[in-house]
Amino acid sequence: MAASTWRRLLRSTSFLYLFSSIILLGSVAFLFSYVAFSPFSSVYPSSSSLDSSVLGCQPDGEGSWSIGVFYGDSPLSLKPIEEWNLWRNGSAAWPVANPVVTCRSLSDIGVPSNFVADPFLFVQGETFYLFFETKNSITLQGDIGAAMSNDQGATWQQLGIVLDEEWHLSYPYVFTENNQIYMMPEGSRKGDLRLYRAIEFPLKWKLEKIIINKPLVDSFMIKHQGKYWIFGSDFSSSGARKNGELEIWYADSALGAWKPHKKNPIHNTDKSFGARNGGGPFLYQGHLYRPGQDCGGTYGRSVRLFKVNTLTTEEYEEVEVPLGIEKPVKGINAWNGMRYHQLDVHQLPSDKWVAVMDGDRVPSGEVTLRKLKGYIAYAGAVVLVILLGVMLSMIKCVLPLSRCLPIAGKRSDVFQAERRLFFYYKLGSVFTHLSRIGSFFEGRINPKSWSGRFVTVMIILVAAVLTCFGTSFTYGGNGAAEPYMLKGHYSQFTILTMTYDARIWNLKMFLKHYSSCSSVREIVVVWNKGSPPEISELESHVPVRIRVEKKNSLNNRFNIDPLIKTRAVLELDDDIMMTCDDVERGFKVWRENPQRIVGFYPRLAGGYPLRYHDEKYARSEGGYNMILTGAAFIDHEMAFSSYWSSKAKPGRDMVEKLFNCEDVLLNFLYVNSSASRAVQYVKPAWAIDTSKFSGVAISQNTQAHYNARSECIQRFTDLYGNLAGNKWSFNSRIDGWDV
Repeated sequence: MAASTWRRLLRSTSFLYLFSSIILLGSVAFLFSYVAFSPFSSVYPSSSSLDSSVLGCQPDGEGSWSIGVFYGDSPLSLKPIEEWNLWRNGSAAWPVANPVVTCRSLSDIGVPSNFVADPFLFVQGETFYLFFETKNSITLQGDIGAAMSNDQGATWQQLGIVLDEEWHLSYPYVFTENNQIYMMPEGSRKGDLRLYRAIEFPLKWKLEKIIINKPLVDSFMIKHQGKYWIFGSDFSSSGARKNGELEIWYADSALGAWKPHKKNPIHNTDKSFGARNGGGPFLYQGHLYRPGQDCGGTYGRSVRLFKVNTLTTEEYEEVEVPLGIEKPVKGINAWNGMRYHQLDVHQLPSDKWVAVMDGDRVPSGEVTLRKLKGYIAYAGAVVLVILLGVMLSMIKCVLPLSRCLPIAGKRSDVFQAERRLFFYYKLGSVFTHLSRIGSFFEGRINPKSWSGRFVTVMIILVAAVLTCFGTSFTYGGNGAAEPYMLKGHYSQFTILTMTYDARIWNLKMFLKHYSSCSSVREIVVVWNKGSPPEISELESHVPVRIRVEKKNSLNNRFNIDPLIKTRAVLELDDDIMMTCDDVERGFKVWRENPQRIVGFYPRLAGGYPLRYHDEKYARSEGGYNMILTGAAFIDHEMAFSSYWSSKAKPGRDMVEKLFNCEDVLLNFLYVNSSASRAVQYVKPAWAIDTSKFSGVAISQNTQAHYNARSECIQRFTDLYGNLAGNKWSFNSRIDGWDV
């Protein structure tokens, strides 16, 4: 009986229709993923014995917070660490760039972390200690982590978890009093404010005292004008507005007894005002300053800074002043592009100021909201499939209630299960209404008519679009092209492109796109011919410098430029468009091999006589020995000095003669000066040549272009040796980035 029922079901029109719909929409989702998602690994590849993508750095509804370092001559004018050009050879960070501490920093030492936030500095001589909240990826609880730096905050040694309670901890405000070091973290879920004392700084802490029996949030303590003051928020009190309330308490000693300020709550206002503390207080030119959180729109949207004009036991007045830190402009591609909610500032013995700030590239709840949107889109596609099936009479929307609901039985059973049967009757009523709605739509489409076919196609298209949206929201991540950490550091590079007046359209699109990539610090435009545009005409998220050349020459691409601030330069033609993720992957590979030309377009010089061959031919021969510098990373000091050496002059003369081959010449110079591998290929997910749309391609006759390059290869072989003796295979990397 059961077997025959299953056979009838599998042969039914409804089953075949639903099965076909699943196959169709599943194929749509697969094709969309193939086209829209990068085929390469995430920003957290397993580069050590611990895979941080497994242990930590998991998508979290609270965000993906990380920590950066800032410096300045004043606490009211601070610049990120990359602006100070701190170079670290060991990690190929030229310069070191923010963020300096991330979830991966802890996960790589075996402390699984989803994010790090709420940073506080403690400076002892030349050593910086950093205390912060880290959210454990397994327990999903906040613990207090610590790190130390002996090089002004450029490199951090992770010390692990230094304070772990049974409840959530965050906001680890650290200070000294009477030659003792104290920490006053937030533990509001415990219902009080606790003070811990270091017994083995910075690793071991002991509860000193419960100083206030209130669940104060984000509190700090400061001695000012002869008294001790605690600023904090109690959102549990009657009438308190979440993220908009601030209280002040005072005492004659750090251990109390603590008394409430006469005007408590000092603030009880809109959450965007900055009432909730956003870091530790600091003194500057005799004035006390308090950072506060602007939580308007999303939690921790930004930091606002207030100068305290009056602080007594009966009066309090503060006014807002400019923060002095430039707002990030790269959006989700910046580590703090969407929000930053804590700032801690300290003056160094050198009189310079150092600060730590946390930041996040996504708003609060982004992961949850994205998943919800994805599931809603999928549900919409399912509803459309069912609706179309009913309208085509493929699905009979008549629900056999007697088979699925136990609404009949013995009278004694009814009395024993009265509540359950009431629910069944209600559910049966819903099914009845659904059956009536289905009956209304049933057979409404005639698939043989033009109108019926049109409606059918439109419903299928909408279902396919909803499937794509659902796939994007559910599996596509937050859309950010994040940079890749190498040996604990991020870094930056300069883009250099060469163009002229006929290619303004290409240049504008080029600048708008690549200036949003996370690791790009500056874009240098080598202007070869015609009148250059005004900088104000160009839209860019990073500084743009136009270097006007005296004559139109391809050799200008490699002119020595002492104004370039980074060691890495991405030589990139203005008509090549790639994803920021591809660019970031290429940058990481170059940092692993800074002595090489690392790029995206492989070529092969081979055969007899020597000829220039494209990527397709190189793949058929199983390898390449050149990388085009129209899209390649180089060490600009090494490359440019080699290119303008006396040895390279005959090669430069040939470049001038043919108006071609400048990248071929650089490849020969690299091979000639290196005893090891000189080039490295990175496969882009996709690349588009925009000159084909604007009609201003430089090399329009492909065969003539290749012939000129073959001539160059033969001449350069005579001058600099045989490049064809080297050939490097594809798919040699474990991560598959050179397939």
